[in-house]
Amino acid sequence: MNRIITHMAELFKPLLLAVFGVGLFLACSTISCPVQNIVAVNYAIHDADGAETKLADTLWVWTPRKDGSDTLLLNRGVGLSSFSLPVSYAHPEDTLVFLVADTLERLTLDTVWLKKDDIPHFESVDCSAHYFHHITAVRSTHRGIDTIIINNPSVTYDQTKTHLYLRFKSRQ
Repeated sequence: MNRIITHMAELFKPLLLAVFGVGLFLACSTISCPVQNIVAVNYAIHDADGAETKLADTLWVWTPRKDGSDTLLLNRGVGLSSFSLPVSYAHPEDTLVFLVADTLERLTLDTVWLKKDDIPHFESVDCSAHYFHHITAVRSTHRGIDTIIINNPSVTYDQTKTHLYLRFKSRQ
């Protein structure tokens, strides 16, 4: 009788190992890495009273690169009350150039410096690393921008949070 049980166990061993292997493979292949993993700073445009408003002018935003070229981040934004811009994870401070063209085609150029701490964020060892950010300071040249206020310094996947309030100078 023991010999029959031992023989049956030897027959089922490969089957049990195969079932265990398939289960392990399926368990490892179903890791849920985030698909919508956009980390961006959300800007809201405010008026002098602090209320959200729309920008009647046209807005372009780009960032200069080390090789002398630049990357366009926002192209011809008109009627914007809010917008999002990506954040670098390789630099402690991002440089952004804002160009505003009013309805009379007058141009105003501002540079904005966004200082931040980069925080590595891991979902799983099977997913690629991403970075969250903590905004520590923001400044600008104030030619067309009146004020930039940090509302929420924590930049994560949450696209519902407004990080910066932006107020442009009124034009006469």
